[in-house]
Amino acid sequence: MDETARLSEAHARAIRESFAAQSLMATFGAGMTALAPGRAVIEAPILPAARQQHGYAHAGLTFALGDSAAGYAALTLLPEGSEVLTAEIKINLLAPGAGDRLIATGRVVKPGRRLVVVTAEVEAEADGTRRPIALLQGTMVPAPPAR
Repeated sequence: MDETARLSEAHARAIRESFAAQSLMATFGAGMTALAPGRAVIEAPILPAARQQHGYAHAGLTFALGDSAAGYAALTLLPEGSEVLTAEIKINLLAPGAGDRLIATGRVVKPGRRLVVVTAEVEAEADGTRRPIALLQGTMVPAPPAR
């Protein structure tokens, strides 16, 4: 994808509004920190409520951030007014989520009208140093109109 291309202000605003409507992301304290055609970045602190028994970020947090980043990356390439749903997505956990925050970068691998193949890399940041902790790959589909 051409990361030098830009989204229209209206499209970017609509995507950010869609993200803001996700209560799970709000619960995690997540924010969308970058948005470009075919790319989205979502970051969240590793809060005490999102840790597993060893003190690392729970894999559920890792998955949720990666899934959302991949989905919003797909949405950047669909027409304004669209929404997406995850049709399928898998995760490979590479290392424990040790650190202060997680950064998920979603990218479109292959855009399409009915299927958008996506990937996301999730990194943990500790003391300014980032380390990959998960890779996700999946397929997004345009969502039907909301009820």
